[in-house]
Amino acid sequence: MTARPVEDEGPATKDLALAIWGLFVGLALLLVASGLFGTLIGVRSELRHLPTAVSGLISAAYYAGFLAGSRLTLDALLRVGHIRVYAALASLLSAAILGLGMASAPVSWAALRFITGVCIAGQYVVAESWLNDLADNDNRGRLLSIYLVVTSGAFGVGQLLLNSFDPRALTGFAIASILTSLAIAPVTLSEADAPATEGREHISMRELAKVVPTGVGACFLVGAAHGALTGMAAIYATRVGLSPGRTALFVAAPTIGGVVFQWPIAAASDDVDRRAVGIAAALGAGVAALLLLLGPATSPMAIALMALLGGASYPLYSIAAAYTNDWVDPAHVNAAASQLVTLYGLGAIVGPFLAAVLMTTSGPTGFYWSMIALHAAIVAFLVYRRRAWRAPLVERPWREVSVPARVFFIPATVVAMGRRIRSPADGVDPRAGSGEPADDIEC
Repeated sequence: MTARPVEDEGPATKDLALAIWGLFVGLALLLVASGLFGTLIGVRSELRHLPTAVSGLISAAYYAGFLAGSRLTLDALLRVGHIRVYAALASLLSAAILGLGMASAPVSWAALRFITGVCIAGQYVVAESWLNDLADNDNRGRLLSIYLVVTSGAFGVGQLLLNSFDPRALTGFAIASILTSLAIAPVTLSEADAPATEGREHISMRELAKVVPTGVGACFLVGAAHGALTGMAAIYATRVGLSPGRTALFVAAPTIGGVVFQWPIAAASDDVDRRAVGIAAALGAGVAALLLLLGPATSPMAIALMALLGGASYPLYSIAAAYTNDWVDPAHVNAAASQLVTLYGLGAIVGPFLAAVLMTTSGPTGFYWSMIALHAAIVAFLVYRRRAWRAPLVERPWREVSVPARVFFIPATVVAMGRRIRSPADGVDPRAGSGEPADDIEC
């Protein structure tokens, strides 16, 4: 990969976000609906006393849809463009949500969850390829954090709405379907132009893994952790006897934490080696899960720790995505976004099954053990990759380093991870002077 040329300064991150307000508003409505119907299905499956393995299968079907959706969407983007793909997927999602509310058989739930996975994954590919087309390496982490704050916050609102609806009734699913239909309007009426699709090139998973192995491996592991967290939290909460209102708060707490911590962690990753920030965040999530084992799920401390768990874990995807796009060529932005969603979906299929196995063998606390194990795997992988590939350190004036990056700087320096190089956005090859080959791979 050749270094990107130095370009004129683009609009600030905030201006970029305002320029695509329609996308953010539409995604917010979609994710409110997703948080609502996803939690309703989790609670409804427990009220039906479904076996843990069946509940895990229904959850995994959603992420299996991720795999199909991420691949199908990439092809559709190249043919008809971002806005038409977004509208078509939102329309299909609205119908699938109503179907979930009307169906009663677990097989039907699994099939419809698969369809919702296809649609949600497709919307992520549309959004992330759109945003990465606008971003550069200096603001990519922050721009993706705005996107994830919007989506995570909306998802959390949807989860909190659980207390307003009876999981056995159709009403909650109907409201989610209405919100999904409304999500089409802001994007189709927005004045912002979608990215051009001409000149975009495909990149295979193997090629992407060669270019940036850290991003590929991290995205898969993060998907596994998030799949277990979002897919099994409601089942755990219901199994330990929490009321519907308390369950809604329990499952929404990680999302609320993600909203709070998303921006500072992403901002730090723009100035400090993203891998160092990822290690610190994954460690924090693992410690929070360990502390959750020590107290009852009914305590206020459990809610706070779940918020800390989500606050440390959810930004890991934006770190992995930003790190990957630091290295890929601009012509591969759409394809890389599709592959990252695929990787995330692959991991998210594995995560619920791992959590289900641990919950079957060790009881409800197996949910926490799955969180500990998966975040420990992320830490181990990033430490290994940091040792395998050491980017050169470039000194920057302290006044130019963001406050979150200053917080991370001292512990990162102690473990010899240092501040992240400011290239290739500055026109400098990130491998220059490192003793590594200056070719197209991260190493």
